[in-house]
Amino acid sequence: MCVKGLCLLTVLSGLAASGMLQVSGMHVYTSGDVEAVNGTDVRLKCTFQSSASINPDSIVISWSFRPLKPGREQSVFHYQQKPYPPLEGIFRKRVSWAGDVMGRDASIILQQVKFTYNGTYICQVKNPPDVHGTVGEIRFRVVTTASFSELLLLALAIGGGIAAVVILLIIFVSCRRCKTKTLRQLEGNEEAPRKERKDPTVCHPGRALHLYLSETSMEIDSSDGMISEASTKDPSSSESEGPSSDEEEDDDDSD
Repeated sequence: MCVKGLCLLTVLSGLAASGMLQVSGMHVYTSGDVEAVNGTDVRLKCTFQSSASINPDSIVISWSFRPLKPGREQSVFHYQQKPYPPLEGIFRKRVSWAGDVMGRDASIILQQVKFTYNGTYICQVKNPPDVHGTVGEIRFRVVTTASFSELLLLALAIGGGIAAVVILLIIFVSCRRCKTKTLRQLEGNEEAPRKERKDPTVCHPGRALHLYLSETSMEIDSSDGMISEASTKDPSSSESEGPSSDEEEDDDDSD
């Protein structure tokens, strides 16, 4: 009995090592309910997780469509080493690959959706040895106008963009004003010492008189262009001396 149990454990260990016990490790995730305005493009998002390493040469991704009205299920898209868009049916030239296998993304884009696209879209991924697991479903609906929630999101996005631009403009204008104010303050500090310079003779009349006498004591000789010093004698003294010499001459004549 123990021998059989040991053999079974050995077999299970070998299967686990080879990956054969991980066939149900595939999990696929989709966005659930999706709405799109008639005539627009929409992305059907599908991601997956696999317990095995991703092999881009062996992974298989398939999209199928089940309409709301009774009808047969039809293929929408197929991927195996490269994308294979449908060659016929209502999705011909209306589906493009938007996924990344190594990034575990199996999304597609429906172009210019129509009301006939209303229905359920099924995303299935196989990554051998993970060939079984969950599948993702998207209930898709085409509408004439966007719903209130979508309009609200759009308005918030536009309002956020405008608010960001306004904030940037306010910051830019504030920086310019601060820079201009700083330059004006610097210019005012440079001009202040110049304005504070005063005439040294205002508060010292004696100094002003001395400067005036110094300036008037210089005269220019017109003959040779040289500057000579003016006589510093008092004119009144010269006039007083003149008559005394004449009186001396008169005294001599009288003698």
